Amino acid sequence: MTMSAGWYLRRLSRMGPREVGGRVGDAVRRRRWRSARPHCPGVTGARFTAVLPAGTITAVPSDAAKRLIAQADRLLDGHAEYFGVVRDDLADPDWWHDPKTGRRAPGGYAFDVPYRNEDAVGDIKQIWEPSRHQYLTVLAAAYAVTGNERYAERVAAHLRSWWAANPPLRGVHWISGIELGIRLLSWVWIRRLLDGWPGVAGLFEDNPVALNQIWHHQRWLAAFPSRGSSANNHVIAEAAGQFAAACAFGWFPSSARWRAGALRSLERHLRGNTFPSGLNRELATEYHGLVLELGLAAVAEADAAGVPVPATIRLVLLRMTDALAAVVDSRLRPPRQGDADDGHGLVVDGAGTDRWASLLATGDAVFGRRAWWPAVTGTDVRTPLLAALIRPYAKDGTAPAVTRPASRPAHFADAGLTILRGPGEIWCRCDGGPHGFLSIAAHAHADALSVEVRHDGVDVLADPGTFCYHGQPEWRQYFRSTLGHNTLRLDGGDQSVSGGPFLWTRQARSRVLVADTSDDGVARWCAEHDGYQPSVHRRRVELTAASRELRVVDEVRGPRRVVQLAFHLGPAITADLTGNRAVLTWTRDGEYRSAVLDLPGRLSWQAHRGATDPSPSSSSRGYPMLGWYSPGFGRKEPSTTLVGTGFSDGTEGFVTVLGFRG
Repeated sequence: MTMSAGWYLRRLSRMGPREVGGRVGDAVRRRRWRSARPHCPGVTGARFTAVLPAGTITAVPSDAAKRLIAQADRLLDGHAEYFGVVRDDLADPDWWHDPKTGRRAPGGYAFDVPYRNEDAVGDIKQIWEPSRHQYLTVLAAAYAVTGNERYAERVAAHLRSWWAANPPLRGVHWISGIELGIRLLSWVWIRRLLDGWPGVAGLFEDNPVALNQIWHHQRWLAAFPSRGSSANNHVIAEAAGQFAAACAFGWFPSSARWRAGALRSLERHLRGNTFPSGLNRELATEYHGLVLELGLAAVAEADAAGVPVPATIRLVLLRMTDALAAVVDSRLRPPRQGDADDGHGLVVDGAGTDRWASLLATGDAVFGRRAWWPAVTGTDVRTPLLAALIRPYAKDGTAPAVTRPASRPAHFADAGLTILRGPGEIWCRCDGGPHGFLSIAAHAHADALSVEVRHDGVDVLADPGTFCYHGQPEWRQYFRSTLGHNTLRLDGGDQSVSGGPFLWTRQARSRVLVADTSDDGVARWCAEHDGYQPSVHRRRVELTAASRELRVVDEVRGPRRVVQLAFHLGPAITADLTGNRAVLTWTRDGEYRSAVLDLPGRLSWQAHRGATDPSPSSSSRGYPMLGWYSPGFGRKEPSTTLVGTGFSDGTEGFVTVLGFRG
């Protein structure tokens, strides 16, 4: 994907004067750096002191250790999977090769590499992900748990290989700040987890090549922070990585300055990226997890190094943790809202470890659980490691007293997110919040007033997910579209107008009118948005406990319009559609479950599954690429989508009733 002149104009229109000035300065600096490349200052007597306290590794649960070792052994054999692509080349990787397209990124000055152009570079996510070196933190953790030097030796070989192939400012891995920030955080933990291996000092503090890489990474991050309309999760990853490295690898003349600047940025942007309720302002749940992981990792480095951090940082992380505990379903799955790219801040666990259970376990260790928190039964490696470094909140003398929720919150007014809960582990997310974060809302979807419904953790009415960012614009457009969510579309258009894969030029405004979860018998929610002016779409949702029914009423106030109402079923759901009634069946833990979905009779209903025709004629009918569910970035599988088509008359609403049977 290459960006047109029109895209650059649209992107420029979303920037303020200060951001424009900053980006002009960045451009000048990139031009200057092309020919003026300073060398890392000499370092003598460097020592790594931010080690894990004695006994930390013995606290790792045995089942978590077994998962870790199994994953590490697969990595030693060269096997891994990134975004749906199985790789068998990680024993000796080509750091610039994309196995998905078969292309290899060009070399040269980093800022000349056209990384958005898949034809020239390949799938940039496939190239960047292994170079976050989070698979190396897994290998290093396996060494820490077992003492087996095979893991340490593989880590050392790959780091030396990467450093040789990627000298400062050369090639594709010196373009994006989030990549540099996460990579630095990985290096800090690799050094920590390899402590005790005889070769670790020669790999890091006594290695001029490593010192040069660490210095240049921090210099880059200090020079090119994400700015203005781009200051979302990226800037937090940049600040967290910079801060972690400046604490743990504080061996350079600029280390104190870098540390102070990164800490200021981290504090400012953690607050800016988080609603007072604790939910992430991007309204993209996976980025809530990423930011929380990065924040916890940064605090761990501060406490390990004895560096004071502003009390607001711990307070934001506390609120984020409580918010996460509040919104998860009975199986500890959070909403599938907004973009998701499977990004993690710190990885030291094997496959099969529950990310969200791990975060809640860490939250319990650091902040203490509330009585209303869901039980966490899984185990992980990361929690005892972080808990060994982070001072518990109650014991931190700088932490302000805070009033935490006495009962489980259901409505987050600032984020416009409401969770309705019913018997039989019925869980329903209602979306009446802002379109997204900052002027471009980069990770938002056109999903105003959408609902997401689960039964005992199974997606019944599902948010289809994200699937991709670059290289497949028709799929990127579909998974962000209004038709790609459980909401209503008018006249074949989206509620918000996209100006590019991470840019919205017009954003629908939503407001919640009713959010009443106080009645044990009936929970109610109502909201509206103005994305289809002059019409207004208003939706009412009621969850009745006694009948185990969810009732959804959609009203279109305004002139007569073409209506399309979509309901996306989860991949485990089988649907038998007859007229305007769909019988839904699935199994959970070997038990048969069912529900009946009574759809508005005024609309003509069709079921779609795995449609792949993006042609103009198909798009004009409004059914280009329906019936897909993305369980993770780069992966998609067929599912059933029900679409009803008709007209609004400005008076009577469209009534949908989902009744659970057993």
